[in-house]
Amino acid sequence: MREIIVDSFAGGKHPAPQFRTARRVPTGRNHPQPWEHVVSVSGGKDSTALYLLAIERGMPFTAVFADTGHEHPATYEYIAQLAERAGGPPILTVKADFTEAMARKRAFILAKWPAAGVPIDRVERAAALMRPTGIPFLDLVMVKGRFPGAKSRFCTDELKIAPMWFGVQKPVLEAGRSLISWQGVRAEESLVRRQMLRWQRVNLAPFSLPKREREAAWAFRAYTYRPIHSWLLADVFAMHDRHGIAPNPLYARGAERVGCWPCIFAKKDEIRLIAQIDPSAIDRVEEWESIAGGVSKRGAATFFCATDDPLYHDGGTVTAEQFGIRARVEWSKTTRGGVQYDLMARFEAGASCLEVGQCE
Repeated sequence: MREIIVDSFAGGKHPAPQFRTARRVPTGRNHPQPWEHVVSVSGGKDSTALYLLAIERGMPFTAVFADTGHEHPATYEYIAQLAERAGGPPILTVKADFTEAMARKRAFILAKWPAAGVPIDRVERAAALMRPTGIPFLDLVMVKGRFPGAKSRFCTDELKIAPMWFGVQKPVLEAGRSLISWQGVRAEESLVRRQMLRWQRVNLAPFSLPKREREAAWAFRAYTYRPIHSWLLADVFAMHDRHGIAPNPLYARGAERVGCWPCIFAKKDEIRLIAQIDPSAIDRVEEWESIAGGVSKRGAATFFCATDDPLYHDGGTVTAEQFGIRARVEWSKTTRGGVQYDLMARFEAGASCLEVGQCE
């Protein structure tokens, strides 16, 4: 599986990133046809069905996976084996690189934080931590000094949209070809997705690009195609069955979605499930909270927005101990606004009947 690593431009304040590899997407492939089909693959059930549908259609296409560095190992393995099992084209991986952005942030910390009254020991710790880890999600969080949230969903733009744009889409469009971006979106999933169109002209450029560059991208002929928009869940799994492809194994373990593990929008039952079947994921996020807190002026950073926590009160101090991932896992086991443990959740986690007082 080929990989393209793309420099980050961290919020659109810097020049467009350049390739960090000599291997470029073969934009001349399929000439003289004017269309280039790009199928997004995430390892989830819908994108897998989309990939299989593209194979059935019989026309050449490029399959792309945007690696956030925050997926379950089973998802990485699933994507690595999907092309061979399905008999389709190889899946290209694009990945953001924040090396330059982190160097700028480190210089900013050393130059500006002392003048802002930040204790020198915290300045030195933050500067020492501000080094690339090779994990795009974590490196981005360190550059931002916080985790993404509902009102600042920079993860999607800089970890998926931007690498896809600079690594695959823009080279195709600059070669003078029209691009069709296939998306595995289904109306059944949400009200917002229900309102999406099956086919539309779009601007694929990242939202974090400077306004002038983003507006200039409208000159390209780019379209979004959502061929499974009207499909039901049964249709998705029927496509898997038709090709003899088992879904991502995380679904069999109870997961409803498998992209980003966990996602910043994970629901209560999803958090509880991940803590139950993959405690190492919670350990990883806890470590990331410690690292992110070390490079934050506030001295603390929580994976889930602290102000959304049911136990948060206006004006309260945010700490990882009180509002971090461990606290959110404990909350996921509760009911009635977090005031008492959910007995059924305890049973699901393997508690004995004696433990919850149901044997006497």
